[in-house]
Amino acid sequence: MKNLPTALACTLLLAACTASPATSAAPSGAATGSEAVAPAETPNPGALQLAEACKGRDGWADAAPPARLFGNTWYVGTCGISAILVTGKQGHVLIDGGLPEAAPLVLANIAAAGFKPEDVRWILSSHEHFDHAGALAALKHATGARVAALSDAAEVLESGRATAEDPQFGQLDPFPPVPVDKHVTSGAHVTLGDLDLTAHATPTHAAGSTSWTWRACDDRGKCLNIAYADSASAISAKGYRFTDHPARIAGVRKGLERIAALPCDLLVTPHPGASDLFARLSGAAPLIDPAACRSYAATATARFDQRLSDEAAEEAKETRS
Repeated sequence: MKNLPTALACTLLLAACTASPATSAAPSGAATGSEAVAPAETPNPGALQLAEACKGRDGWADAAPPARLFGNTWYVGTCGISAILVTGKQGHVLIDGGLPEAAPLVLANIAAAGFKPEDVRWILSSHEHFDHAGALAALKHATGARVAALSDAAEVLESGRATAEDPQFGQLDPFPPVPVDKHVTSGAHVTLGDLDLTAHATPTHAAGSTSWTWRACDDRGKCLNIAYADSASAISAKGYRFTDHPARIAGVRKGLERIAALPCDLLVTPHPGASDLFARLSGAAPLIDPAACRSYAATATARFDQRLSDEAAEEAKETRS
C-alpha cells in the first residue's frame, strides 16, 4: 500500500467511526429485469448517516462518510461532489474524485468502507472540469490505478486546462494534469474481473462528458441497473451564446437523448443534489426509480430550451436597437 499522508491518516480515523462495514455482494452480472424492481426499501444505516451528515451542507470539499448505495456500489465523495466506488473480486473501479483537496477524503472513505485504496485498478471520469477531475492525479498516484476516458475528455485531463471550445472557458480553474492510460469510445466497456461498466458519450455539460452504467446486485440476488449520469446542465461563461454554436447545441441535445435512454434503475449524478441523492438515501423520496434518467433529462431539456429562447429574444432585442 502507498504511504498515506498524516492528514489522510487522521481523516481515516474519523471516517471509520461512521462507516458501515462492507459485506460481500452477489456477482454484478446476476440477472433480474428492471421491470421487476421493487419499491424503495428501508434505508441502510450508512445511507442514513451520509444523508444526515450532509443535511444543509453541499460544499464541494465538505467531508462526508462513505455509504453503500446498492450492492457493490458505494458513495465515497464529499457532500457536494460525488465519487463512486464499484467493488469487485479482482479489484475496484473509482469514478470521479472531486476537487484536488478532496483526494485524502476519498481515499479515507474507501478505507473506512472496508476496502484498500491500492486495490482500485481503474479510475474513470464524468467530465473534464476541475471540480470532478481535480483529485484524479493524486488518486492515481496513491492507488496506482489506470485512468480511462473519452478522447474528448483526455486532452483536458492531461493538460489540466479547459479548451477555448468549452462554453465555460475562462471561469474554470486549472487542475493537476493526469495521464490517461486508455481512450474509450461511446459504448465501450471497462471490465475488471466480474465488473463491467459501459461508457456513454453524453456531451451536454462538456465535450467529454461521459455517463457510466453497470449492473449491481445485493447479497439476496436482487440486481439493478446503476446509472452515473453526467451533469445535464448546459451552462456557460458570461457572454457565451449557444445560438452562435450550432455544433454545441447538437452535442447538448445528443447528450440529453442518450441520458434519457440509459438503463437506469438507480440514478446517481456528479453533483448529488442534482438527483436529490441524499433525500433519496434518507427515505424521503424513492431511491430506486426506473424513470429517473428520463425525468432528469426532461428537466434539463426544458431548461436548455428556455436558455435558447432567452438567447433568441436577447438577440432580437439587440437587432432592433
